This record gives sequence, structure tokens and C-alpha cells, in this order.
Amino acid sequence: MSKKCMMRRGLRREKLVKKYAKKRAELRLVKNDPNVSMEEKMAANEQLQKLPRDSVACRIRRSCWKTRRPRGVYRTVGMCRNMFRIHAMQGDIPGIHKASW
Repeated sequence: MSKKCMMRRGLRREKLVKKYAKKRAELRLVKNDPNVSMEEKMAANEQLQKLPRDSVACRIRRSCWKTRRPRGVYRTVGMCRNMFRIHAMQGDIPGIHKASW
């Protein structure tokens, strides 16, 4: 289990990304449009820089949805390896069972 402050930080970043996603996408379209004047591009770039740093999607670290553990997370189920093993043994994950031969 990760620290409470780390869990809160990750959740806060996810909320900020959702909140500013639309505005950030619009500003990036203006900034990358070749038909827009240089002054408008500079203004859009300044507005992008004024947005919160944590509202960038690349700052979100993938973590386990249950324990918020940041390492050893499987993308397909969104769980860390420890929780994946526990739930696989219990039969909670469809299509996954312990190998035996």
C-alpha cells in the first residue's frame, strides 16, 4: 500500500487532467495550426504555460486501482502484480487461472 499523500497526489492529478483536457486540446490546436499567425500562436503558448503543471496527462503515473502501488502494474487489468496474484488465485479475474502441469 502506498503512502496516503502519494495516493492523494495521483488522484488530484487525474482530476486536474480531466478538468483542463478540453482547454488544453483547444490551445494545442491553435498552437500547431500552420494557418494561424505567430502572435496568436504565442498567445496560445502563454495560456498553455499558465495552466497548472499537473494538468498534463503525462504526469499521471499508472498505478494499481486497489492499492495505488506504482510499480509492477499490468495495463490490461490495472492491478499491481501482488493484487493480480491474489485475485487470480481466488478466481476473480475471468480467463485467468493458475497453471499446473
